[in-house]
Amino acid sequence: MVTPRVLQNGNCEPLKAATHGIMLGTALVCASYNLAAWIVRRQRHLAVNALLYTAAVIWETEHVRHHLRGCPRPLREVPPLMPEKKRVARVA
Repeated sequence: MVTPRVLQNGNCEPLKAATHGIMLGTALVCASYNLAAWIVRRQRHLAVNALLYTAAVIWETEHVRHHLRGCPRPLREVPPLMPEKKRVARVA
């Protein structure tokens, strides 16, 4: 059975991290909203939602960290695009 490269370990890790990052942001907004609504209205379903979305935030945070660890390390020093020209002192 052939599987797409994106589904294999070590491939497309930045894309996977970004996808989980979007989910992390969404869960964070939902958790914040439900917590704020629960503080104001004290309805049980809002507290449950806030807890579930908070768990999703923790879950997605771990996924983002996992995929970021799989990303290639950036170069410590960026090489120049063009080598510097040596200046020659002119004798007048």
